[in-house]
Amino acid sequence: MRVRRLAPILLLAVLAAPLAAQNPECAALSNAQNARQNCDAAVDLTRAYHPIAGLLVSGGNPLLGSQSTMGGLGHFALSLRANAASVVIPALSVDGSNNVAQSDKLLAPVPLVEGALGLFKGLRSGLLSLDLLASAQLVPNEKVVDEIRVDPDAPRVGPVSLGIGYGARIGLLGGDGALPGVAVSLMRRSVPQVGFGDLAAGDDLAADLNLHATSLRVVAAKRFAVLTVGAGAGWSKYTGDVTATFRNNDTGLPETIALRLDQSRTVIFADAGLDFKVLKIVGEIGHQSGRDQHLITNFQGFDDTKGTTFYSAGLRFGF
Repeated sequence: MRVRRLAPILLLAVLAAPLAAQNPECAALSNAQNARQNCDAAVDLTRAYHPIAGLLVSGGNPLLGSQSTMGGLGHFALSLRANAASVVIPALSVDGSNNVAQSDKLLAPVPLVEGALGLFKGLRSGLLSLDLLASAQLVPNEKVVDEIRVDPDAPRVGPVSLGIGYGARIGLLGGDGALPGVAVSLMRRSVPQVGFGDLAAGDDLAADLNLHATSLRVVAAKRFAVLTVGAGAGWSKYTGDVTATFRNNDTGLPETIALRLDQSRTVIFADAGLDFKVLKIVGEIGHQSGRDQHLITNFQGFDDTKGTTFYSAGLRFGF
């Protein structure tokens, strides 16, 4: 089942921040070649995929189908959304030349619920209007996907744990006349601690981690009859902590390393949708920048310098 195969890479995607070229966490294993390769591969894997996991949580526009801000008190919107990106699934085994084979490639979806509440209508033309933003990332727990474990204290709704996001959006233009609506937003999203892997059960790698994403976005949009189009750009910072465990092939014993996550990327995106007043149907396409992290390990089929193209689709309800 594809969802079950996807869980390991999405969880391992967020394990580590940019590190020095020789992965200093693995330096103590310099005289144990096999163990050093496994350690380097674990660190490189997480460095490579961590920004992709952050992107799947953040996406582009913080509320799909937004022309500008909501228009003050009494106005609100609720959106059901899925972000997706093409993800190369590594085989998680390293050969003697630091190569990790590609196991699969698939479109990885992440569902979210997002909302906006108008607080201030703003001055004439919408300047300084203000919205409160919120989101909930839906994280399937171990009852849905056996390969993962989720913090038992995380907020839950049935078989799904929730990652919570909050933020604000300030309007610069309201979209009157020939001008587009323009708004700036800042969002902070957090995913509860999740874990994957069990060395006692024969796995070579396990990790327990959390993820925080801070996203700054500038969006311009315009409505033409029932068609709404928009474009935007922004910056995201992905942080968090992880405890990663790998099997030392020279001793047969597990080794544990603690890492601090910290990466940032730029994003561009474009939206288009059908606006039926109360209901909007919206799609989005965008691209997150890549970065050469000078990885020691070669993940076949993956190039961290090319960045990641992502897609979003959703239904938005509101007044």
